[in-house]
Amino acid sequence: MPQLFSPASLRGVTLRNRTVVAPMCQYSAKDGFATDWHLVHLGRFAIGGFGLVILEATGVVPEGRISYGDLGLWKDEHIPALARIVQFIQSQGAAAGIQLAHAGRKASTPVPWRNGFDETEAEKHAIGFESWTPVGPSPLIHAENRNFTKPTELDEAGIAHIVEAFAAAAVRANQAGFDTVEIHAAHGYLLNQFLSPLANKRTDRYGGSRENRMRLVLEVAETVRAVWPMDKPLLVRLSVSDHHPDGWQTEDSVVLARELKALGVDAIDCSSGGFDGASIKTGPAYQVPLAKAVRDGADIPVMAVGLLGGDPKADDALIAKGHTDFIALARGALDDPNWPQHAQQKLGITDYDLWPNQTKRVKEWQRVMSAIAE
Repeated sequence: MPQLFSPASLRGVTLRNRTVVAPMCQYSAKDGFATDWHLVHLGRFAIGGFGLVILEATGVVPEGRISYGDLGLWKDEHIPALARIVQFIQSQGAAAGIQLAHAGRKASTPVPWRNGFDETEAEKHAIGFESWTPVGPSPLIHAENRNFTKPTELDEAGIAHIVEAFAAAAVRANQAGFDTVEIHAAHGYLLNQFLSPLANKRTDRYGGSRENRMRLVLEVAETVRAVWPMDKPLLVRLSVSDHHPDGWQTEDSVVLARELKALGVDAIDCSSGGFDGASIKTGPAYQVPLAKAVRDGADIPVMAVGLLGGDPKADDALIAKGHTDFIALARGALDDPNWPQHAQQKLGITDYDLWPNQTKRVKEWQRVMSAIAE
């Protein structure tokens, strides 16, 4: 059995294989509510054989959304639509996760496929348009002339409210039936902003030293772990490196990952970048060395992400050699929602155990006909 398709257990959750769908924003919600788009978009990955499907960055407060089109979990009314998605994902043999997030100073931005904030007055109500002033660790705009707004600096009461909001969202995620939650501390969003000296210029106990800058992430992780069931795993996504000489570095992430592990975090989802001025050289598996550094340095399971999926044999080797424990796809999953099923065949697995009953007969018939033709 290729390592890529071996089962993996985190606490009381066993994944059927080590393929993961990474969170991908769809900008298709209204007032935070999931729609049929989310059901179909996410359900196809479960049908396609992935082990874990993680929903997009989901705002723990309304002002924590990247845009007005993001999912939310700040009120109980959001639970039923999400539960419907969870139930379908699980019915197909996959586990369901959700990424809990706060965008910080990168919030209240346009939906990507629009030309900035070009919504007409007639459209605004129908699509749930909203805009607001974001918050951040310091009153520094993310980037000028790119539809970002200068944020208001959070005071300690505001910080405490956000910590409580993450915990409340985790409780709702459990009520919706999710198998795991992932705390989003990457890509230049709020928790990453507190970690990085590029965005955090505070002089109180949440700024300055690395210990102080880690404080908010650790408080969120500890508070969420306290309310999240002990038999369910807790994940954290980190930008392992800002790819900037003055920013957060890989060795910082190793130290943070050790602290997170001590608080009961079960795996680190390893990405990178998120701030202006980053110098990133991309290519196949370009972020895998970051995942390996965290895995080796903190002795914690990791997910690797970033232009993976092009060669299943190479992805399998990354797991076999101890570079990562899970392979996460985003764009690759969009390109081929049935990637695990196709990868199995390329790795020499000839059965159709990952195919749903509705299509398994067709695949077996095709195999029989091919054998006859030969």
